[in-house]
Amino acid sequence: MCGIAGLFLKNSALEPQLGALMSHMLNVLTERGPDSAGFAIYSSAAPGQVKFTLRAPAGFDMAGFAARFGASLAVHDDHAVLSLAQEKAAALRNALATTPEIVLVSVGNRIELFKGVGLPEAVGARFGLASMSGSHAVGHTRMATESAVTTEGAHPFSTGADQCLVHNGSLSNHNDVRRRLMREGINFATQNDTEVAAGYLSYKLREGAKLDAALTEALEDLDGFYNFVVGAETGFGVLRDPVSCKPAVMAETDDYVAFASEYRALADLPGIEAAHLFEPEPGRVYFWERAA
Repeated sequence: MCGIAGLFLKNSALEPQLGALMSHMLNVLTERGPDSAGFAIYSSAAPGQVKFTLRAPAGFDMAGFAARFGASLAVHDDHAVLSLAQEKAAALRNALATTPEIVLVSVGNRIELFKGVGLPEAVGARFGLASMSGSHAVGHTRMATESAVTTEGAHPFSTGADQCLVHNGSLSNHNDVRRRLMREGINFATQNDTEVAAGYLSYKLREGAKLDAALTEALEDLDGFYNFVVGAETGFGVLRDPVSCKPAVMAETDDYVAFASEYRALADLPGIEAAHLFEPEPGRVYFWERAA
């Protein structure tokens, strides 16, 4: 049992409130996942710049590391967001390959991703979630079932640029899918089945599929019970497996679209009393997008 929260803002006037709204949604879902928590925020993009979210142990000189690439640096506890010129991204990736103490958490034009062991309230406070702004966010509270309680095993998982995925459920064929994806050059850091789902979508997108088409193909290729909420640079998507044994509820207004594992996580969103509330249909792909 895990908890998922997703919020996509149609109204840009709400962007300064995104972090506070997501923080509350995740905190309400604590009982569904007390082991670890995480979230991805899609904030503004700077032309010609790319963001790397990195995790490093205490005492690591992240400021010195960032300076090697002329990167600006924002430190959030043991995570740091480096923003640098696109043409320096390859050099930074090469440096990461020889600096094993640094973990690459996410990379992209807009995504910033943070996760850790602990209750959602504590994890959110560590990284300053409530004060963050952006256009959309995806969050997760985890109750570990098939792998250890670690920061690496916490959701969201990001296996491609500006991509992330959170998951409630269990995939039965993840080992076979992982082996096939590894032969196609998709790398994995854990044995978590959710990372396999994220890698599957990254592979499909790399091969030219649109996100909605990739999610549709997942219905054929990924076996098990699942709710997926997927973040991309310009929007987010939702998919429930055809059996739909995992709970899910959505709310849509003129200002936002929200997803949660339970209605109570939506109950305090602005304008919720006038929202269109619905349970996403089994086996149907939902996707909302705004201009990049």
